[in-house]
Amino acid sequence: MASIERPVMRQARGDATRQAILDAAERVFARLGYAAARLEDVALDVGIRRPSIVYYFPNKQQLYDEVEAGIFAAMHHYVVERLAGAERPMDQLLGLFDAWLDFLVARPTAARIIQRLIADLGPRGDNPVRFSETALVDIERVIAAGVEAGEFRAVSAMHILNGIAGGALFYVCNAAQLGEGRSYDPADPAQLEPFRALLHTLAKAAVNPEKGD
Repeated sequence: MASIERPVMRQARGDATRQAILDAAERVFARLGYAAARLEDVALDVGIRRPSIVYYFPNKQQLYDEVEAGIFAAMHHYVVERLAGAERPMDQLLGLFDAWLDFLVARPTAARIIQRLIADLGPRGDNPVRFSETALVDIERVIAAGVEAGEFRAVSAMHILNGIAGGALFYVCNAAQLGEGRSYDPADPAQLEPFRALLHTLAKAAVNPEKGD
């Protein structure tokens, strides 16, 4: 029995270590950015030595790729769950914005990494949408469905993304960046719900078929 259990236990420990490295890397990349972050910084955060990280992730780029892929995969899964049962395009659009907002509020390190990704070509200069494609397709599908149903005017999904949905990133990342007297807790319902209502108002106005370009 023991000879059977030991490999399973080693595998479980290995999986736990790998996940701990990914969690630490997300914190480090969020705090320092891709260029400044070092594998040594991640190792220090986990409480292990650098060679232990290289065993799982041979270099910083591969580790970053795993972190970014995990963020967008988790965000897409969250969207799919939240939109289950939403049939009308407007319900889907508002549900999509709610899902993104709630995901980023609950995972601020992801919000900061996405914001850094937008500003820094370094990590994704070869293919900037390698992992974020799912998010772009999610909003494109919702907008296209609304236009086809006649509920939305013909509007660019990327304009909606940049003009409205992107506000969720600023809401989360700007919480402590506005100077004395303006800081807030993004997760505080007293802050979160009015901001959510504002996103809804802007989204409805942006796709209103009665408004022209």
